[in-house]
Amino acid sequence: MLSLAIALVVSFIATLLIVRYAHVHSRFSGDSDVAGVQKFHVRPVPRIGGVGILAGLIVAATALGFSYPQVSRDILLLATCGLPAFLSGFIEDLTKRVTPTVRLVCTMFAALLAWFVLDIHINRIDIGIADRALMLAAVSVPLTVLCVAGMANAVNIIDGFNGLAAMVAMIMFASLGYVGFQVQDPVVLTTSMIMVGAILGFFIFNFPGGLIFLGDGGAYFLGFMLAEIAVLLVMRNPQVSPWYPALMVIYPAFEVCFSIYRKRFVRGISPGIPDGVHLHMLVYKRLMRWAAGARTASALTQRNSLTSPYLWLLCLLAVIPATVFWRHSLVLALCCVAFMVTYVWLYLRIVRFKVPRWLIYKK
Repeated sequence: MLSLAIALVVSFIATLLIVRYAHVHSRFSGDSDVAGVQKFHVRPVPRIGGVGILAGLIVAATALGFSYPQVSRDILLLATCGLPAFLSGFIEDLTKRVTPTVRLVCTMFAALLAWFVLDIHINRIDIGIADRALMLAAVSVPLTVLCVAGMANAVNIIDGFNGLAAMVAMIMFASLGYVGFQVQDPVVLTTSMIMVGAILGFFIFNFPGGLIFLGDGGAYFLGFMLAEIAVLLVMRNPQVSPWYPALMVIYPAFEVCFSIYRKRFVRGISPGIPDGVHLHMLVYKRLMRWAAGARTASALTQRNSLTSPYLWLLCLLAVIPATVFWRHSLVLALCCVAFMVTYVWLYLRIVRFKVPRWLIYKK
């Protein structure tokens, strides 16, 4: 808990300083595009919130070295491996000139570093023939790299509203910490708790007021850490089902898969083209209809923030059963199927203007 508190305080102070002196660096760090298809703020906002989170992680992990040097070393090495993912997004936040392909490649390189330095790789999925194939580095390492990069991209995609990606990440790290505690894995437990504290220090300024955004650097780094800690947990603890992390992260992961399918096969466009019909955007546009048409800053900010709790609840529909049944592969696999069916049902109801009345928030 001390590490969590240190990460929280450091992240809070760093984020406070970024917000307080936004006028100094807003020329570089501010998100001034308020008219984009995926933009839902009304004034320029700093988009370098990942700096505070990274600072909280590094300081807390360093302080841990006085009591648990080996755990501290592993956490700091993992954070160092994640720097290519963070820096590619951070440079994009400052310059707006780093393409998604470059960010994806940098995140893949970060995953390769984590494998080379800490030997973190997917070694089983509880399917006989596949598990035998995963004994080969030529199979397990590319799969790990793909999954880590995909998770980083998934967190970046859902990072569209105040508090959405940050709270989803906190929920998932809390779940990882709980399971890490159950199996007595100090690295997983401590890293997860530090990340909860570091994200919370940022979250205070991000929700509900939207004083700072996570940015691509923060989103990619959170996705990297989530994926790596989940893989590490399953790899080091055979009693943990590999379907546990699959269900835990299924909300952002399935959002990416469904988005690719929707763009490529339904709309006939490139999956890399931004659009305004992700699930969280539809919730904003159609469930928050009480603020429709209002263009005042306060109304739009309130509408923005009220969107996120809908997706927090959707995330919990997966994370809660994953946390409860972390040992039981069959139950977890069935829950994965149930979540995907629920997601598609909800999406179709909203997009067809057939939203259940109890889901619609009215002023």
